[in-house]
Amino acid sequence: MVWNIVSDSSCDLRMSDFTSEQVRFETVPLRLQVGDREFLDNDSLEVPELLAAMAAEKSASSTACPSPAAFARAFEKGDRTVCFTISGNLSGTYNAAIMGREMVLEEHPEKEVCVIDSKATAGAMVLLIRRARQLMEEDPERDFEELCGQLRIYQASLRTCFTLECFDNLIKNGRMRPLVGTLLRSLGIHVIADATAQGTIHVADKARGERKTYRAITALMGASKDCEGAQVVISHCENPEGALQLREQILSDLPVRSVDILPCRGLTSFYAMEKGLIVGY
Repeated sequence: MVWNIVSDSSCDLRMSDFTSEQVRFETVPLRLQVGDREFLDNDSLEVPELLAAMAAEKSASSTACPSPAAFARAFEKGDRTVCFTISGNLSGTYNAAIMGREMVLEEHPEKEVCVIDSKATAGAMVLLIRRARQLMEEDPERDFEELCGQLRIYQASLRTCFTLECFDNLIKNGRMRPLVGTLLRSLGIHVIADATAQGTIHVADKARGERKTYRAITALMGASKDCEGAQVVISHCENPEGALQLREQILSDLPVRSVDILPCRGLTSFYAMEKGLIVGY
């Protein structure tokens, strides 16, 4: 029996970083359209090249979710599959995965496939993948529905917040007025936002300067849930120094168990932009 974890590429965990003798892992890539160039968000994508193309392109860039067939191909490689997707309120990826599940079960009714909407992206999805691997490895004969139920409960306990200091993509896509973006950048103001329980984005705070921003993030984290023993994943877009500083602030302010740092992949870089930080916990 082959256990199979599938995720779309917004999870920030690269396939090359996943190691298990008992569980296979695959990411299904989204596509990023920048002018007349298309970037496939796989392990080979070079984020600096993507960001440079976006900076040079005057028109709005866009993203496209994977096809149902792409998910179906990934699901077919396992006997029991758990799939995690970016929030269904931000992308059509969840619906594509559901359709892929139906395609596989029609041809292979003996297979078991569970699709879970993470209601988030980035680090929260990494934590879900790690929990799924742990449960699968602990008991390879574990009841499939019971495992999926545990993962849904864990998903509901996770939170996501992020901070931006580059607003070019928001301006080009008409989600922020140019004057507002210029003013925020010139004043060194960082926008701090979190994900709601429904998987939508809520602007929670603004802070001026990095230190105040990191303290505002830890205050938001502490107010949103009991962080005792929590695992934290910070995704950074070309900003390892900021991620390290935020890690130290989290460890200083909150009783978390661990804080890991990962570089953003293409999809999260597309939205976070340079120096953006995304926290899953």
